[in-house]
Amino acid sequence: MPDFLIYEQDGPLVTLTMNQPEQRNPLTGNTAIPELLAAIDRIHDDQQVRCVILTGNGPSFCAGGNIADMKRQSTDAVSEMDIRHEYRCGVQRLTLRLFNLEVPVIAAVNGHAIGAGLDLACMCDIRIASEHAKFAESFIKLGIIPGDGGAWLLPRVVGMSRAAELAFTGDMIDAQQALAFDLVSHVVPHDGLMEAARALASRITQHASHGVRLTKRLMREALHARLDSVLELSAVYQAISHKTADHREAVDAFLEKRAPRFG
Repeated sequence: MPDFLIYEQDGPLVTLTMNQPEQRNPLTGNTAIPELLAAIDRIHDDQQVRCVILTGNGPSFCAGGNIADMKRQSTDAVSEMDIRHEYRCGVQRLTLRLFNLEVPVIAAVNGHAIGAGLDLACMCDIRIASEHAKFAESFIKLGIIPGDGGAWLLPRVVGMSRAAELAFTGDMIDAQQALAFDLVSHVVPHDGLMEAARALASRITQHASHGVRLTKRLMREALHARLDSVLELSAVYQAISHKTADHREAVDAFLEKRAPRFG
């Protein structure tokens, strides 16, 4: 079986392309999760990286779980504790690692984002969609629940009422409905999706790496911290930022009316 993930780097931008289009890029029953985890580790360790685009090959972004593999889990050959272990050491590791990656991640949703595929998009910071994209929090249609953290992720993206509607009905929505739900930031022509994603990424990668990473880290901490705690952490991160060469270069460039040159 060929590799699930294509890793491409152009300077500060990494593009990750899920590449099992015949199976609609599922996250289970293949090597998707270990490959994604390895890519996240590689990005985390490369201080040059300032932004990531995650997309899929073919008609789907990600179809979520492999339904044939779910049939295995419903047999007597697999115990409840086995399934718990599979989730904790599989897709839930991906949820934590991708959500907490310091580098901003743009989901370029090229097609269907279904079940765990929708939740995968919600693990990213920004979502833009092709006009062909479709979205569904469809676990309920298979008699299961969002075991990958979707019950935490989706309400924080679209709000509790919209999340409940999507999760309780399993209904599929199109790109324009996703835009109305604030699930995506932009809907673009299908042929222009990656161009739009790269243009957005370029507006991020032009900034200093430490500033981008610390800003994302601060926003993540703010999701579950008190205001006074976030202010204290902000003071620490700001003290670090003021002492960097990139900050000095940014200030000099502003005063000299030129573009900054970051290391």
